[in-house]
Amino acid sequence: MEILVDTAKLEDIRWACDYYPISGVTCNPTIIKNSANPADPFEHLRKMREIVGFDRTLHAQVVSPDSDEMIREAHELVNNVDRDIYIKVPVTQEGFRTITHLKREGFHVTATTVYDTMQAFYALAAGADYIAIYVNRMDTFAEKAENLYMALQNKIEQENLPTRIMASGFHSAGQLKAAFRCGVETATVTPDILKASFNNQNVINHVASFKKAWESMYGERATLLNAKR
Repeated sequence: MEILVDTAKLEDIRWACDYYPISGVTCNPTIIKNSANPADPFEHLRKMREIVGFDRTLHAQVVSPDSDEMIREAHELVNNVDRDIYIKVPVTQEGFRTITHLKREGFHVTATTVYDTMQAFYALAAGADYIAIYVNRMDTFAEKAENLYMALQNKIEQENLPTRIMASGFHSAGQLKAAFRCGVETATVTPDILKASFNNQNVINHVASFKKAWESMYGERATLLNAKR
């Protein structure tokens, strides 16, 4: 299972890498604007790489809607960040051409902005390494993300393909839980969703009861480090 953090904010990336078994970081133009707004996007991406290292994946998105421009942007990302970066490409008609071209060149590619089965199958045929399914957007349009997970996973298993499904665009921790229950192996989530996964009041209360029991024996603020009567 892979959990990635969906942000470009450097302190959030450091926090996620410190607290969670993070496999990588994803971002897109909107996320970069909202969480970083850097003067130099390439310099900022290099800083992100310094934090995650090369044992984790870094995914950054092209901006242009035109395939030839996307391809040039992908080269700029590789030349200005590193060869291991995953190029995020929206699965439009222009994007489909771009993914096919980039994979022929040996680039790492994450197909993104996927809302339906045919988009996913096209990205699969083009050889994308990851296919990012936008869960919350599908729910908004009354589509079932779970159905797309299963259809795509069946196709991957039938053809023994290396592509991984990346669930993304979560609105709640419940949607993340549903994705993993459907067998999705990779998900990218915002820091807020990561934190929300641990906002279970039953757990919070139970941990507090452990502390209360211990302090009743050894006094206020006692821990294993200072427990003595």
